[in-house]
This record gives sequence, C-alpha cells and structure tokens, in this order.
Amino acid sequence: MDILTHITGELARTLQRPVEIRSSGALGGGSINAAFLLDTSAGRFFIKLNQAQAAEMFAAEAAGLEELAAAEALRIPRPIAQGVAGGRAWLALEHLELSGPAAPARLGGALARLHRHSADAFGWTRDNTIGSTPQCNTRHSEWIAFWRDCRLGPQLRLAESDGAPHDLLADGERLLEVLPAFFDGYRPQCSLLHGDLWSGNWGYGSGGEPTIFDPAVYYGDREADIAMTELFGSPGAAFYDAYDAAWPRDPGYGVRRTLYNVYHILNHHHLFGAGYGAQAGRMISGLLAEVGG
Repeated sequence: MDILTHITGELARTLQRPVEIRSSGALGGGSINAAFLLDTSAGRFFIKLNQAQAAEMFAAEAAGLEELAAAEALRIPRPIAQGVAGGRAWLALEHLELSGPAAPARLGGALARLHRHSADAFGWTRDNTIGSTPQCNTRHSEWIAFWRDCRLGPQLRLAESDGAPHDLLADGERLLEVLPAFFDGYRPQCSLLHGDLWSGNWGYGSGGEPTIFDPAVYYGDREADIAMTELFGSPGAAFYDAYDAAWPRDPGYGVRRTLYNVYHILNHHHLFGAGYGAQAGRMISGLLAEVGG
C-alpha cells in the first residue's frame, strides 16, 4: 500500500466518510519535514512527512496544537490524523489559507490573550521538540530552575558534544550560575506559549485572522514568546503596541530578550552548524556583562 492510500484510508476512518484524492502536490519551505497539500472529496489537508522515528514528534505537535486551540485566542490548524506507513511518519492537519492581509495589531492582542491562559507549573505534560531537537518539558514550580535545567543547560551540553569553542561553553556555564540576577523583582507567570514563534510560524486568514502553527508548546514566561518574534523577522511596531496595551511587558524585558533568544541560537548551532556559535558567544558575553558576570 502506498502512503497516499494509507493516509486517505486513515482520514476516511477518522472523518467517518469516504475520502477520494483529487490532487496532491509537494509544498516547500520546511527544513525539518517534507510537506504536501492533499486535495480530497472531504476537503484539503496539509500533510507532513518524516522518518518513522518522528511519529512521537508529530504526536507532540498535534497535542500542542490542541492545547493552543483550547485557549480560544488565535486560529489554530486542527490536527486530523497521524500514523506510520512505508517507513515514514505522517501528520494530517486542517489546511488553512493564509494569504490574507497582515493584521499585526490583531496578532499582538491575540497573543496576549493566549498568554493569559495559565497552568500551575512551568513546563508541560509531555516533552516535544524545538525543530527536530528534543525539548524537555519536565514540570517545575520555579521558572529559573526550568530555564536552567530544561532549556539552556541541555543546549549547552549539545553545544559541547558538537565541538563548540571552550570560551562559549565556559561563559555558558557561568550564565547558568547567574540566572537569578536577571529576575530581580520579576516573577514570571506560567503562560501558555507557542514556543517557536518566529515569522515563519504565523500568518493571517482571508479576513486578517491571526493564525499560529508549528508549535513547540509549553507553559513559561510569556517574554520567551515575545522575544522570539524579534529574532527571525518581526511583526512590526503595531504588534508590540497592541500586546502592551493588553498586557504590558516588564521593564527588564529588553535584557531578558537575549537570555531567551540565545536558546534558539544555540539550537540553530546544533541543527544547522557552527556558524551560529559566534553569535551565541556574543549573546552570552553580553548577558554576563549586564550582571557583572
């Protein structure tokens, strides 16, 4: 059985109706998964493909999308079905048209509403991935411990195994020691986060409805989400104005922004090569200078 036949069979079982393929076509833009658009008698579906061992990654992504959707703050693509066939894991999502007009103010206000959705601990009920890198979400009562043990610490260990320069690793360990200095007078709430909110992971529906997708969900400091919107393409001033009107950022955000984004740069060092090492090193050095480290 070819994979398209398998997928349509599972879609038919899930939707409890016949599913006949009208057309299918590969989609570009992804660096982790292959993707294609499947047009059927039951609607259009966005299909992700990877090796069979990625099945758990897709299961965590589907659970993350459901967690985001439950907050009822933004438009979220609905996961439909998933499985493994022919040595490949797949995930079928509701296909959303994202060619509408940009509405960054609506996105900013909606993100603030998402962040109001809270939990009683930092982390999440399951681990997931950031890109294809495993992301630990062990629940913690203290944010600093979570960021040290589940975010920066694991990335520094990956950097060491990837042969990162000694100075970067030594400064990174020092940064772990002085983390409390960045939170003097600031106590983050446990906010529901998208977790990987760069410009490629948001869009707008036909009426400008803000939509987010490809999450790396967990509960954490909302500043971590906001910081990443400034890392790889910004939604613009209207977004931040609207966010702050709904829930103002703390004055210390400007420094912690780098603390949160260095996690993603270290992850890029791991996924895409040593070219990101120098950037991570500069960011860590700057953070240590901020606190006299």
